[in-house]
Amino acid sequence: MSDARKKIAVVFIVILSALFGFYVRSFFTRSHPEAITNIGEPVSAQVWTCSMHPQIRQPEKGLCPICAMELIPVVADTGTHTGEWQLKLSENAIKRAQVETATVERKFVTKKIRMVGKVAYDETQLAYITAWVPGRIDKLYVDYTGIPVKTGDHMADLYSPELISAQEELIQAVKTSGQSEGMPVIKDIANKTIMAVREKLRLWGLTDEQIQQIEQKDKPSTHITISSPLSGIVIHKNAFEGMYVQTGTKIYTVADLTHLWVKLDAYESDLVWLRYGQDVIFYTEAYTGEQFEGKIVFIDPVIDSKTRTVKVRVNVDNSAGKLKPDMFVRAVVKSTLAEDDKIVSGKFAGKWISPMHPEIVKDHPGTCDVCGMPLVSAESLGFVSDADAGALPPLVIPHTAPLITGQRAVVYVAVSEEEGLFEGREILLGARADDHYIVREGLSEGEQVVVRGVFKIDSAIQIQAKKSMMNMQDSAHHSATGYEDACHTEKRPVFPEKFLESITPVYTAYFSIQTFLSKDNLESAIKESRKLIDAVNAVDKTNLDPQELIIWNKYSSQLISIGEKIVSSNLLQSVREQFQPLSDIVTGLVKEIGFADFENIYMMQCPMAFDNKGAGWLQREAEIANPYFGAAMFRCGEQKTVFKHSAQSR
Repeated sequence: MSDARKKIAVVFIVILSALFGFYVRSFFTRSHPEAITNIGEPVSAQVWTCSMHPQIRQPEKGLCPICAMELIPVVADTGTHTGEWQLKLSENAIKRAQVETATVERKFVTKKIRMVGKVAYDETQLAYITAWVPGRIDKLYVDYTGIPVKTGDHMADLYSPELISAQEELIQAVKTSGQSEGMPVIKDIANKTIMAVREKLRLWGLTDEQIQQIEQKDKPSTHITISSPLSGIVIHKNAFEGMYVQTGTKIYTVADLTHLWVKLDAYESDLVWLRYGQDVIFYTEAYTGEQFEGKIVFIDPVIDSKTRTVKVRVNVDNSAGKLKPDMFVRAVVKSTLAEDDKIVSGKFAGKWISPMHPEIVKDHPGTCDVCGMPLVSAESLGFVSDADAGALPPLVIPHTAPLITGQRAVVYVAVSEEEGLFEGREILLGARADDHYIVREGLSEGEQVVVRGVFKIDSAIQIQAKKSMMNMQDSAHHSATGYEDACHTEKRPVFPEKFLESITPVYTAYFSIQTFLSKDNLESAIKESRKLIDAVNAVDKTNLDPQELIIWNKYSSQLISIGEKIVSSNLLQSVREQFQPLSDIVTGLVKEIGFADFENIYMMQCPMAFDNKGAGWLQREAEIANPYFGAAMFRCGEQKTVFKHSAQSR
C-alpha cells in the first residue's frame, strides 16, 4: 500500500472514531437524561470524567483515554443532600427511565427441580448363584441370560467328589442307626453322625428335600442339582457346561426387576430443594407422556469433582415391568421452600419416617416394618408443615431486582418514592425460585425495591462516582464470622513479640491444612487440624494484659470449635466447608493480632467456591493453590491482599 493510501486510511479511521464517540455520548445522554440533568449542576472547581468509564478523572475537558469519548463535568448535588449510594430523580426522570418497584414480602416459593439420569438395578434385589463346593458343572438348565426364574427352579447339575463322600457318609450312618437296636452307644454315635452330615449338606446348599432323598437311597447320587434362591431374571451367566468351579465361583446373577433404582444427577445449586423421602416424577423415551413415580432414598454426600453434580437415588416400583435398566429418564421434583431452608410438605407434618425405607410413614414413633430401624421425625429430615406456627415463609424479591456480580448482589430501595430518592444496598441472596430470589440479609419486609430500570439507576450513580455495582467494596455479608475488617473500626492493642512467636504454630497448622486440601489429601488435613487444636492450647498467654487476653480468647475458642468439627469429619467436602469459617477466623487473627515469623501472608479469593458464592483463604505462597476445589481447579482464584510482616500486622 502506498504512503498516500496509508494516510487516507488513518484519517478515515480517526473520523470514524470521532463520529462513534459523539454518537455514544449522545446516546447515553438521551438514554440517561437524569444522570446529566436531574442530579445536580457541575461543581465550580470542575473535574471531568467519562460517562462510560467513571474512574477517569481529568482536571480539564478532553477525550477519554480509554474510549475516546468526550469527557463530561462531574456534577454535585443541589438541594437535598444524598449519600454515597443514593440517587434522587425527578418525577419526569422516573417516567423516562421507566422505573418500577415491588414490595419485599414473605411468601412460600416453589421451584421445579429438573434432573436427568438412568434406570438401574436395585442392588438389594440382586443375588449370585455360586458353587458352595468344588466340582464340575455337567449341565446348565438356564443356558442364556434374560430367562425368568422362580425360587427353587433347577439351575445346574454339579458333580463333586466331596458331595459324593458326604452322601456316602450319610447313607452309612442311616444304615448303622437302623441296625443298632439294642446297642445304644453305637446308635447314639450314628445319630450324631447323621445330624452332623445333614448340617454340612445344608451349608453346602442342599435343601431338606434333597437331603431326605439321599437318606432314602442305597448309594449316593453322582450329581447334585443347584436351585435358585429367589425369583427374578438371569442377567449374567458366568459358567459353562464342563467347567470346573471352586467354592464361591459365580455361576449366575439373578435380579428381581419388580423393584428398581433411578439414579439422577442434581446440580449443586439445586441441593437446597432436595430432601430424603420426597416424591419424584419422571418420564422415559419409551413411553411418551406416561408418568412414573418414585421416592428419594439417598442423596450422595460427595459431589462429583468433574461434573459438579450429586447423585440422587430414587426407589421405583416396577411391578408392571415397563422400566428396563439403563433407560434414560427425565425427572422433576416440585419443592416449596420455607424459612431456614425447610421443605414445606403437608403430608409429612408430624409424621415419623423410616431412615432406610421412605415409603414407611407413621403417625407416631416406632420401628420400620421392613428393616426394624427406629423411625425418625419428618422435621429432623428437613420437612415442615405450612400450617405449623413456626414455619415462616422466606423473604423474597422478584428476580429482576438484584444486580448480581459474582458473589455480590445489589438492589435499589425506594427510600421515598414521593421525593424520588433511591438507595443502593448490598444484600445476601439465597436460592432462586423461578421468578423470585430468597433474601438472606440486607432487606426487611415491606420495603420497596426497584424491579425495572435498575441498571439505569446504577449507571447514573456511576456517573457521579458514587458507590455502585461496579465499584463497591466487599462487605461483612461475606464473612462467616464478622471478624474481617473489624480491625479497621477501632484501635487495637499491640501484642507482645513473644506472644506473636508463640502463635506461629497455629498459623503453620492452618497453612498445612490449606496445602493438603489443595492436594485433596483428607487424612493429612484432619491430622493437621489436630495439630491446630494442640497449638492453640499451647499458646503462652502469661504476658497478655486483660484487653489482649479477651481478644485472644475470642479467637482461640473459635479456632478450637472449628478444628474439632474438622477432626470429626470423614468427608473431604465437609472439611472444605469448615475450612471457610476457619479461614475467616485466621484472617481476623492476622489483622487484629498480627504475626511474627512469616515475611508475607497472601489472602486469596475464589469466586466459584460454594455455588459461586465465593470464599477466601490465606496461604504463604503467592501462587494460587485452591483448597476448595483441589486438583479439579487447582489455580482457580485471585490474590486480594498481601499482609506484610511487622510487629503488628494490621
